[in-house]
Amino acid sequence: MKRIQQINKYIITLLVFMLIIGGCAKQGPASNQPETTKTDAKINADQQEAKEDNKEGKEVDTTYPLTIKDSFEREIVIEQEPKRIISIAPSITETIFAIGAGERLVGRTEYCDFPMEVTNIDSIGTISEPSIEKIVELEPDLVLAATHFKQESLEQLEAVGIPVIILYDGNNFEEVYQMIGMIGKVTNQEVVAENVIQGMKDKIQFVMDKVKDQNQPVVYYVVAFGEYGDYTAGGDTFISQMIEMAGGTNAAKEAEGWSYSIEKLVEQDPDIVICSQYFDAKSGIETSNGYKDLTAVKEGRLYEIDNNLLDRQGPRLAEGLEGLAKIIHPDLFK
Repeated sequence: MKRIQQINKYIITLLVFMLIIGGCAKQGPASNQPETTKTDAKINADQQEAKEDNKEGKEVDTTYPLTIKDSFEREIVIEQEPKRIISIAPSITETIFAIGAGERLVGRTEYCDFPMEVTNIDSIGTISEPSIEKIVELEPDLVLAATHFKQESLEQLEAVGIPVIILYDGNNFEEVYQMIGMIGKVTNQEVVAENVIQGMKDKIQFVMDKVKDQNQPVVYYVVAFGEYGDYTAGGDTFISQMIEMAGGTNAAKEAEGWSYSIEKLVEQDPDIVICSQYFDAKSGIETSNGYKDLTAVKEGRLYEIDNNLLDRQGPRLAEGLEGLAKIIHPDLFK
């Protein structure tokens, strides 16, 4: 009974969060992330590379006042380099840290949990229901928000003179690069941001070169399952693109959005099933009707992944792509 309750909690949490984020591939559910020193090392390396670029006399400073156009097609004027920033999306929070501006973050959402030090930063509530009172109390120079930031919240912050930039989550890697570059420019961290982007591109190219011309196993990615319905990444989602880039074929490529049926899944009988490493999802799948009868599940080809590497459209997406490729083509990454 306890395990069933955990599974139901997983399903409810994940579905609610994905409905909040919306779109084709949005942020994943809140979870306790394991500490990762690799990311911290990458941030430090990027900052050091930026310093070396400065020595070579490259132009790195953003000129203020800066006028930019956000995803709402609004022109926003940033009068001076922002020193106190509030992030209203996990992907934005991760990007701010990746480009070396983490010390400027004074507020974040309840879903922002990476890197570990972000948990010491004040929460302003959820993505769709942030506390305007708390945001004002923190006296930010800038608020960075993403998909589903409500017009009402925007107007309230504008009324008290707080600049808000809204950046939609990308539908592909190129749009993610643009988002990272925009945050880098706004925060006067352009060189570091470009280094982060190039690092992502290098890893993605490495993965794609590895899986090129290989067979493409049929892969089913479990978003949620059970009494509340069965959900996966349909063919029009970013995650579906990543499965293809990682050398697989999405079992749900003919579907749109997230909803799927257990009947279709059983009919597909995919070669590989991938689920979140959180919420005891794997053991739940192994005992759920339909899923437990899949050949992949019976033969031990049900694998776990940190879903935040796929759901959150930020600097760790390239790591997520590599994680998928290692599951789909393990022999290529020994």
